[in-house]
Amino acid sequence: MTGSDQPVYLQLRDRIAALIMDGSHPDGSMLPSVRAFAADNGANPLTVAKAYQLFQDEGFVVVRRGVGMFVADGATERLKLTERDRFLSDYWPRIRAIIDRLGLDARALLDAERA
Repeated sequence: MTGSDQPVYLQLRDRIAALIMDGSHPDGSMLPSVRAFAADNGANPLTVAKAYQLFQDEGFVVVRRGVGMFVADGATERLKLTERDRFLSDYWPRIRAIIDRLGLDARALLDAERA
């Protein structure tokens, strides 16, 4: 887990968010255990627990004692809205600045992606 200026727990949070939004873990499904997710991602279990705690605090996941952690009902759509807002406020201004700085045409970039 390197190559990013984000703390590892936020990188893990983004991976978990992607799994939920991509449908790998739809609403109501059980998330991997902290230990399993840590092993699969080469991370410390305490760091994974911190990432999972963020989702629990935000209401995207629920804990069923003795069973595990599950994606909350409606979490996928709420997470997509949250991530869209984050993209537009945090990432898009930087991306747009790079596009402008390099003299690229945003419409041409989008059209080239579709080809």
